[in-house]
Amino acid sequence: MASNGPPETFSVSNVLAAMLTMRSGDADKKKVAVDYLARFQKSNDAWATTISILQSSTEAEAQLFAATTLKGKITYDLSTQVPEADLPALRAQILLLLKKYAPGPKPVRVQLCVCLAILAIQMQTWKDVLPTVVSTLGNDVASHACILDFLRVLPEEVTEGRKITLSEEDLAQRTTELLADNAEQVVQLLVNYAQSSPAAATNPQLFDCISSWLREVPVSVVVKSPLMDAVMHGVTDDQSLQAAADCLGIICRETRDVDDNLETIQALLPKVLQLRPRIRSLVDDDDTEGFKAITRVFADAGESWVLIIARQPQHFRPLVECLLECCALDKERDVIAYTFTFWYELKQYLTLDHYMEARVQLLDVYAQLVDIMIKQLEYPASDDPNDVDLFDGDREQEEKFREFRHHMGDTLKDCCEVMGVSACLTKVHDAIQRWQDTYGSRATQQSVPHWQSLEAPLFAMRAMGRMVDRHDASVLPQIFPLLVQIPISNEKLRFAAIMVFGRYTEWTAAHPEFLEPQFQYIVSSFQAESQEILRAAAQAFMYFCVDCKHLLGSQVVQLQAFYDQILDKLPVSSKEEVTEGVAYVVGVQKVEDVYKLLKLYCDPLVQRLMVKANAAADNKAKLDLADHINLITFFVQHVVPYIPGNEENPAVKYWQEVFPILSTILDNFIDFVPICERVCRCWRFMVISYRAAITPLLGPLANQLAAGFAKSKQGCFLWATSAILREFSEDREHVDESITSNIYVFFEAQATNVLRTMSDLPPADLPDVIEDFYRLLIDALLYYPTRLIPSPLFTPIFQAAISALALEKQEPVSAALHYIRDLLTYGGPNPAASGGDLGPAGQHLRDLVRQLLLAQGEALVKQTLAGMMITFPRDCFADGSGVLLGMFELLPGETAVWVDRTVRMLPQGTVTQAEADRLRAKIADKLRDGDPAAVRQIRVILQDFTNTYRRRYVAPRDGLGVLEAARFHFEG
Repeated sequence: MASNGPPETFSVSNVLAAMLTMRSGDADKKKVAVDYLARFQKSNDAWATTISILQSSTEAEAQLFAATTLKGKITYDLSTQVPEADLPALRAQILLLLKKYAPGPKPVRVQLCVCLAILAIQMQTWKDVLPTVVSTLGNDVASHACILDFLRVLPEEVTEGRKITLSEEDLAQRTTELLADNAEQVVQLLVNYAQSSPAAATNPQLFDCISSWLREVPVSVVVKSPLMDAVMHGVTDDQSLQAAADCLGIICRETRDVDDNLETIQALLPKVLQLRPRIRSLVDDDDTEGFKAITRVFADAGESWVLIIARQPQHFRPLVECLLECCALDKERDVIAYTFTFWYELKQYLTLDHYMEARVQLLDVYAQLVDIMIKQLEYPASDDPNDVDLFDGDREQEEKFREFRHHMGDTLKDCCEVMGVSACLTKVHDAIQRWQDTYGSRATQQSVPHWQSLEAPLFAMRAMGRMVDRHDASVLPQIFPLLVQIPISNEKLRFAAIMVFGRYTEWTAAHPEFLEPQFQYIVSSFQAESQEILRAAAQAFMYFCVDCKHLLGSQVVQLQAFYDQILDKLPVSSKEEVTEGVAYVVGVQKVEDVYKLLKLYCDPLVQRLMVKANAAADNKAKLDLADHINLITFFVQHVVPYIPGNEENPAVKYWQEVFPILSTILDNFIDFVPICERVCRCWRFMVISYRAAITPLLGPLANQLAAGFAKSKQGCFLWATSAILREFSEDREHVDESITSNIYVFFEAQATNVLRTMSDLPPADLPDVIEDFYRLLIDALLYYPTRLIPSPLFTPIFQAAISALALEKQEPVSAALHYIRDLLTYGGPNPAASGGDLGPAGQHLRDLVRQLLLAQGEALVKQTLAGMMITFPRDCFADGSGVLLGMFELLPGETAVWVDRTVRMLPQGTVTQAEADRLRAKIADKLRDGDPAAVRQIRVILQDFTNTYRRRYVAPRDGLGVLEAARFHFEG
């Protein structure tokens, strides 16, 4: 195995000193200490040092660090650093430490229990685990706590056994030995303990233990045992309520397969319903945590038994009513969210024809739920009717309330599906009417009494918007005349009304008689000072323009005057929404009017653009300029007239006039990335929107993109290039072949420029360029495989991709891996070409790809494996293993050799000879089968190996040694 520098030694005093440094305020020293402790935790010395700290240290923090480190060592390093003959001594040592820490501190005790559990899983010769632990720890109260902790963590650690380096067969056998074979004994142990004293019967540890073993013990066994009575008693005891309620919830969840657990559910239902009086008593006692716990029990039962509730609605209705009562009594809105999943799951059944009878029987429950929801949606009350800060400045609490309302909105949609939208909207109408009748006459421009009870149904109506059929004419015609009378002095009310109008624009488009008063309400709202009102008005304005664009055509000229007047007072996001809206309206006008309308709307924008460009001296002004370019792009995106044949496109005619201005701005601000990105985005959409019609601009556009990248080295120029490559590819119709050829030449020139840049600078300096370059290459490979693969650039592009894999940033690594995966498909029978079958050229391309892989494959395998084990961001693992699978499918024998060589290059001490041999043998077994499914299993083998290695390995300070990526050089 390869070596990386001299070994580092770690003493107890140095480790404790590093921990002390972690508490200091010196960031540099803390970083050094963190690095030192990370290396310590992976070292051989850590075994003796951690045990020594646990034996001698009196400081809880040091004890916990040592116990946690020992857990990591046993999990990841046991098989590589501890001989099998030493395992009994390690076990004895941990048992002694457990006896010492049985009285506490609890976090250290729990970590040591986890250590013992993980050792038990791997120590396959240890067959009498439970008797050994119970007899060694003894029978005093402290030992009981320790035994209960061990019993709790054992199933959890066995279930997480994939972290441990046992084979699947050994892990399965050990799972049976430790869990299934001990289940009966554990239940009896817990029964004996529960009956040993009143304190034991309400000990939260007991219920945590039962919860942990419920995955292993049939739930019917627990329900029929004395443990069930202990759990029910625990729910009534304040000390154990939380743990017992959690346990009862898990018991209910374990009966989720209702047909297999009918008898158990029938036994559980009356026990759960016995808890109903606890709902009100906990609310009356202001016991919030208890109220949460009891609600979770009902919610777990409801979610688990939802199918049988739909089958037997009368029998299970009391349970549904318990959940409804929890919602109704939730004054602080602490528990209602626990019920949302239940209402959704029940709705899924009730909306099926098969359960129509249940739907009828439970309709009134959902009707009550709507009333409760509308009440719960209300903002907190205030003595001052004009007070809009109802959370005493607590922004976190206010944001939590907003988020909660949106979740309630989802449940209101569920109610709509069960009851019908009209029935739900009728409740909204009734609530609005009630407010009108009670308080409407007292509302003035200065004060709106009890506005919360008017705003809540407005929010509910907004939430239901997506459920409404655009042709519905039952309730909405009665509601909208009320809404346009909503007092505008109250900011919350006005905001709510605006958001409702914005949500119902599709309905309004189908009922144009309601458009004018709503649209005027929105337009008048732009005079408000409130930024929140402005943002809401801008969003609603956009929706009106999008959905009612055909109805607003007659106002398109007046709309421009309004747009021009308000634009400068809006925040950036609202400017974009309003601009997008008017662009939609312009986009549906007659073709013969498009040019003059673009001039009407965009000339003032271009004028502003030039003024901003001339004045942009600092970064703030430059960012403002970049944002303004985006506004022009909306017109490029949405004003796309259909022009048959080769007639001149009036939109392109206008953009030809604007193009030189954008080019000049780009030249003047080539060193400011946001402006480069916005201009490239605008040009990219010109290509996407107008496709072949943009041909008159292709020449100057290509020149600007090529010159722009050469000057700035920014990836956005490559991103824009990819749009041209796609839209004018070889398989597109109505594209002249000479244009396609010229575009490919332009692409090669861009690629050559990028390769030169990557040759001059290390990958770490070019992450964005690398990402955009390989996204561009994915398109080039897709649309131009017969030109790219035989090209002289093909090999250097591949070599540069391998060098890019050394980066530790997700986006560029992911782009390079995607390109490589696509490329590998051209070596097999199913290439990722846009045209599908490549015909006679396919075999030639396959030969070229295989030649490349035979020459460069070892470097690719080495860098991909190094990435998966050491450097890749987590989201790149799947693509990395996909590359290795592709290599095994194309060159199985060679790839197996390259994988083995790479593993044997790893730093000394991180992988044993036996592990490397075992990996090679597993791969050889799968390849020997010759079955494609067996080859695909190699992917899992390599993922398991690299995951395990990554967990226990710290990248060396002096680099990756022989695994370091080779520096890319380009001679072109």
